[in-house]
Amino acid sequence: MTVKLAVFDCDGTLVDGQGGVCASMDAAFAAVGLAAPDHHQVRRIVGLSLPQAIRLLAPDVTEAVRVEVDRAYREIFRAAREAGQLAEPLFPGIRDCLDGLRAGGWTLGVATGKSDRGLEHCLATHGITGHFVTLQTADRHPSKPHPAMLEAALTDAGADAAQAVMIGDTQYDIVMAVNAGVRAIGVDWGYHTPYELLDSGAETVVQSPAELLELLR
Repeated sequence: MTVKLAVFDCDGTLVDGQGGVCASMDAAFAAVGLAAPDHHQVRRIVGLSLPQAIRLLAPDVTEAVRVEVDRAYREIFRAAREAGQLAEPLFPGIRDCLDGLRAGGWTLGVATGKSDRGLEHCLATHGITGHFVTLQTADRHPSKPHPAMLEAALTDAGADAAQAVMIGDTQYDIVMAVNAGVRAIGVDWGYHTPYELLDSGAETVVQSPAELLELLR
């Protein structure tokens, strides 16, 4: 039986995590004596693995300083999560979209720049962990747009690239899909513009989860 696999990015696609990311990045930079990064730029690196994101946000400091920012960010973000202060709401319509795709025979997965722990907490908070058969994170793979996450998801699900789709809000998601030979669909409620997604290789950009569900039916 052919497996149809739909792999979702998390931050900016399933959930709106920008508030927690920006606040934690501000605090991490302050912890090592750096000025807070521009929040627009922070939103644009959501989806990359943390070391790659910090490299882009702080290109003029030493690697040793970037390592300290990385360490501080992880501690601050984890503390906020454990204190129940981390807001990562599902985008409106996402739960119905996931339910509809599963009912339509799609196998679901996630490929994200989050850590294993961060992704598990996020999905469990919304009660949707069981929707996904494969979870790929930055803990076990190179940063997007390297295709490793998608390649592992295909293997986990027993799916062929020709029967899979990657759904995401950033150029990193789209280029990762292109690199893996997987169909790419952009969403316009995240952190990169529709033009950027199309220019990176998305076949289309949907304006709502309902439109995505209809497209994949």
